[in-house]
Amino acid sequence: MNSSFPSRRDLLHRSALGLGSLALGGILGDDCLGAAENPLLSRGGHFPGKAKRVIHFFLNGGPSHVDTFDPKPALARYAGKLLATTLTTERKTGAAFPSPFAFQRYGQSGIEVSELFAKTAQHIDDIAVIRSMHAQVPNHEPSLMLMNCGDSVQARPSFGAWTLYGLGSENRNLPGFVAMCPGGMPIKDNENWQSAFLPGAYQGTYVDSKHEELSRLIENIDHPHITTTDQRRQLDLLARWNTRHRGNRPDERLDARIHSYELAFRMQSEASDAFDLSKEPASIREMYGHGVHGRQTLIARRLLERGVRYVQLWHGAGQPWDNHSDIEKNHRNLAEEIDGPIAALLTDLKQRGLFEDTLVLWGGEFGRTPTVELSGAGKPQMGRDHNHYGFSVWMAGGGVKGGTVHGATDEFGFKAEKDPVSVHDLHATMLHLLGLDHKRLTYRYAGRDFRLTDVSGRVIRDILA
Repeated sequence: MNSSFPSRRDLLHRSALGLGSLALGGILGDDCLGAAENPLLSRGGHFPGKAKRVIHFFLNGGPSHVDTFDPKPALARYAGKLLATTLTTERKTGAAFPSPFAFQRYGQSGIEVSELFAKTAQHIDDIAVIRSMHAQVPNHEPSLMLMNCGDSVQARPSFGAWTLYGLGSENRNLPGFVAMCPGGMPIKDNENWQSAFLPGAYQGTYVDSKHEELSRLIENIDHPHITTTDQRRQLDLLARWNTRHRGNRPDERLDARIHSYELAFRMQSEASDAFDLSKEPASIREMYGHGVHGRQTLIARRLLERGVRYVQLWHGAGQPWDNHSDIEKNHRNLAEEIDGPIAALLTDLKQRGLFEDTLVLWGGEFGRTPTVELSGAGKPQMGRDHNHYGFSVWMAGGGVKGGTVHGATDEFGFKAEKDPVSVHDLHATMLHLLGLDHKRLTYRYAGRDFRLTDVSGRVIRDILA
């Protein structure tokens, strides 16, 4: 008899134990299991963090910092004149292009904000504006990867995936990392919420938030043919087979697959509740607005309060902030879509007691030039080219010192000059606020220890409360 096959007695013994452990797991929940069975088990960081969760408003395409959070009056004085600079741009640009938007001081801090974000500016005393960001290249795809994954060349885990790897999730019935992007993104851009070499359980779950019906928001949320009871029986059988297979073949990919099956099953009940905005008071729905970005921001708040660790809200996937022409019209239209929802979220988080431990991040992959972009014939397009030398982002809540401005670009807004902040610095600071040391948050892969910030990054202490 081949010794590789178990005897009937052994088979019955193993099967009984398998059924018993599955039943116990179902009764006690994932907390009774180890990290291999539940990689999203909630856990503490390296030290107590001020923030427990993150919401990231990502403005795809590159919003203009000199038209939003970095006023440059010198552009008006030099309007129509060529600026003396040695910085090269991706496309041909011409003279200084003053912002077509008015800036105003807000709050006790008196920080200047463009009329484009007048509603968000009502919260400026809770916001830390970083005006000295810089990236590596003026191209969208590598800059998107850099801002979201910490590397502009190689496929790396996204910030959301690293956060789950470090802290786990506080809700076993919902994904720990959700990326909402109305209308979807090109396949190559899905790597911006990937897990890469981290276990697949840390991958972001994509939600096409342009839809209102749950069945279209989340694909395959309902099984079209069998009952919930039969689905449970199927998963139990599959789990037994997978557990036997895994016995002598440890495989993180299989662990992630098992976890994804179980999560998908449990989501059928909890996701229906989390995404159902009809359960919100009419006054709250009105505050967020009824457009797609108002709806997805309200959904994001419902996910955060249910223990989802990281929510990323993409804006500008269909019509990006990449305004090479007619920036006054295009930036105004885009800002009108999200200014109200952002302000509503900040208000809502405060009134629910969630603001102090929720980290809010706003920004794109780079900024735009203070000079006007020219057509091939040399005619001003009334837009701005890409600018990775200097741009702005802001953070609020979760241990951030509000009413502060960190760093500065030159007098025209071309380049970060005072206290420059790299993307690695930004990521190191965000991890610190979550209670994670960016130098200690590592993962062994291909013979070396990788981290989100590669071999650099420093915490920006000036913006910590």
